[in-house]
Parts: sequence; structure tokens; C-alpha cells
Amino acid sequence: MLRIHFNDADLARTRLAAAPDPLFEVAASMHRLQSSRGRWAYAGWYRAARQELREQGLERALRGVLLPLYPRAAYYPDFLTPSSGVEGLEAGVEALLATPAERVVEEVGMLDRLIGAPGWAGRLAEQEVRQEFVGVLRAYYGAVVVPHQERIQARIEAERAVRGRGLLHGGVEGMLAGLGAMFRWCPPVLEVAYPRQTRDRDLYLNGRGLTLVPSYFNWGEPVAFADPGLPPVLWYSLLHEPAARPLRAEDPERSLVNLLGRVRAVALRAAAGGATTGEIARAAGVSASAASRHATVLRDAGLLTTARIGPAVLHTLTPAGASVLRAARSAAGEAAADGRVS
Repeated sequence: MLRIHFNDADLARTRLAAAPDPLFEVAASMHRLQSSRGRWAYAGWYRAARQELREQGLERALRGVLLPLYPRAAYYPDFLTPSSGVEGLEAGVEALLATPAERVVEEVGMLDRLIGAPGWAGRLAEQEVRQEFVGVLRAYYGAVVVPHQERIQARIEAERAVRGRGLLHGGVEGMLAGLGAMFRWCPPVLEVAYPRQTRDRDLYLNGRGLTLVPSYFNWGEPVAFADPGLPPVLWYSLLHEPAARPLRAEDPERSLVNLLGRVRAVALRAAAGGATTGEIARAAGVSASAASRHATVLRDAGLLTTARIGPAVLHTLTPAGASVLRAARSAAGEAAADGRVS
């Protein structure tokens, strides 16, 4: 477990990133390539990424250069995902290139002691070698992340909308309290689930505040810098919903089907985590035009709100929509407790 200690100044300086961190998404996406964990949530991306890497001749660089530096383990070098990465790819790359050589040597040495590092990795302390490495990173990013940016940004916007409700209702503490199952807000400490192979540790913010960064490709436990002296950043997973399945009698959405109809019930459920029109269409098994019509009905009823994110349209729940969904789930829970649902 990671325990993050806040004071009043930290609460005032805590923020939620407005966009994904490109260099962290690079790291997390490589972890997805190395693991079948959560593969169902990335199945389409995984097939497309492998094909792009093959077609662009990047498979050898992936195996020999990138994966050895980003092992799916409890540690990989902090300098690979600098805190300024939340400002965009160029800001992150600039910070990576500006990392002092002594720090690069120290962190590569730690990787070697804990997991094992490739023999050439120590040369990343040399500016010329690091420039070449950044070129590989850019090529990988362009091949496997950029083609999916629209979907990634839409999910980030949905997450911000949900966290914004917590902020409006309960301030920063309300936002922290609603981060999800891997977090527990015990004022003034945020307890965070951490990889089992990592020992419990404490992070004292000491007035620096915390930057929360939702990540599309991270799966499972949140990630923080190993070095407590670096600017405090916590990357955490977006909620990935399983593929839609037929609604069963015991499902909380069954009462919504009776009230709204199947497609609109599915749309309301999908919008709980933020969903584009295309995502609603796929979840409900209908065309995009039909999904758009049903979303319009829900919006006109005050249950959804819609925002355009570039070419995509993102649907999220209004407070009324969230109340309807909670009421349906509560009713289903009471029915199950009374034995009315077998």
C-alpha cells in the first residue's frame, strides 16, 4: 500500500490532469503488450498495435530497446516518465533529454539490481544515445498510441466529468473520496493499492500538492514515482467496462429496461463512465445513428449531457441520470435481499 499524506496546502494544490500523459501511455501500453491481464479491454488495440509495429518495422526495436527498459514489474526508471509529461509529448521528451546523466546512471543501476537491465542501457547517460532512444519512442508512440487518441481523450474527458461532480459536491476531499476501489480517503491520508511485490511506503507531499493523471493503458494498481523527492504524480487506471452481455433478471439494469427500453438502458449504463456515440452503439448492438437518436431522447429527458470532443461526441450522466441508475441498482439489491430475485 502507498499512503499519501496531505496537509491543507496539498489539498489546495491537488489537480486532475486535462489530458493523458503521452510518455506514461507509452510505458503502460508496453505493459499491455507484455501481459494478457485485462486483454479483453484492449483486444482491438492489441491487434492493431501488433500490425502497425510489424508494418513499420518496429518489432526489433520493441524487443531489443523498449521492452527491456519498461518491464512489467514493480520498477522501471522514473526518468522515462517525467512529471512534465502531463503537459504533452514535447514537454515530456524535453525533460527526458534534460535528465542529469548521474540520475540516469543511478536509475538504470537500480533497474539492473532489481530486474536486470540490458548491457547498453548505461549509455543512456550520453546525450547522443538518449536522442536516438527518443527517436524510437516517437516512432512507437506514432504507431500504437496516436491512432487511438480520439478514444483515449474521450475517456479522459469522461473521467474528468465524473471527478468534477465529486469536486463540486465535496471539494478536493470529495474528489479524492470518489476515486474508486483502489483508493481510500482517510483524512488526511489517501491510501492507494500498490503492487503486491512492493513494500508499503509513505509519501509526504509537504505542500507540493498532487497531480492525478488518468491513464487509458494502465491496468490495475496506480503508479507513482519511486523517488519521493520528485514532483508528486499519481497515474491511475480509467474504468474499463466489460463488453456488453444480455441483461439477466437479476441485473440492476433490468428495471431500467422495463422503464426505458433495452437500448436506452444500455446507453444510460455506458454513460456512467462516459461513452461516445460509437461506444453506445457497440454496447447496445445498434447502428451509430440509432444510438444517437436514443442518446438524444435521454438528453432531452435530462438524464444525459453531451459534449463534442474533436470529431467525437461524449455522453455522460447528469445528476438526475446518476440518481436513476443508483435507484435501479438499489431496488435490485433490495429485491435480492428479500428473496424476490433468484
